[in-house]
Amino acid sequence: MHPETLLSAVVELPPGRRVATDEGDGGPGPLWLSDGPAPFGAWGPIRAAHARTGLWPLLLEPLAGDTGFRPWASGELFLGTSGPADHDPAAVLARWWEDCVSVDEDEDPLSAGERLAVTAPYGAAWPGLAPGRTPVEDPDRLANEHAEVLLSFGTDARLGLVEAGSGAEALAASGWSGPANHADTARIAAVVADWERRFGARVFAVGFDTLRLSVAAPPATLEEALPVAAEHFAFCPDNVWQGHVDDLVAYAGHLVGSDVWTFWWD
Repeated sequence: MHPETLLSAVVELPPGRRVATDEGDGGPGPLWLSDGPAPFGAWGPIRAAHARTGLWPLLLEPLAGDTGFRPWASGELFLGTSGPADHDPAAVLARWWEDCVSVDEDEDPLSAGERLAVTAPYGAAWPGLAPGRTPVEDPDRLANEHAEVLLSFGTDARLGLVEAGSGAEALAASGWSGPANHADTARIAAVVADWERRFGARVFAVGFDTLRLSVAAPPATLEEALPVAAEHFAFCPDNVWQGHVDDLVAYAGHLVGSDVWTFWWD
């Protein structure tokens, strides 16, 4: 990967380097990382040139309060043994849902009733995947807008470049291992790839344990949002458990019309 050459006609890249992974032999790894903050106005043109270059841009955010720009600059990147295409997103979410609603009577601080109240109106029953929707605006243009909005807030995000077919695939290809409770990032990527298809989602920013998606086809009503909320709960239960909401109905209310989905794993 020679991003400076591939993108020379598109944008002038800031200084950067290939990051070696912890698990490798010290050679160049799968991620190119800028040495300083991502330049304003670069994300969109780089993404638009993806079909020619094969490079997917990510705005990479560090662990909060960390001065070493972990995990990106520190090389805490681990390539999995599988790829997104190896996993059925419906089966992945169903399994994670089952894990989230199960009760360990010896260690769980919540009773069975309290835990299942959180997932009302579904209780323990996995509702299945939510129907997809037609985007209300161009998914790629929306992703560009949100990437630039994030940079306009003065974030210290750096620019990352990964050889990948999409933003979802870039999550696995970069070696990101953010959600520690999910051992294989390829499963995360498989679900995100399905959201790309069903909801016009696009990955635009990734942190140590966070993920930001633009969403061009968000649910328009609470009825549509409820099964989406169930998917979010299976995917990232901390969004609900740590999100200052009582149950999926309350969480779903925040998803109606929302064109950004943010996930954080505590």
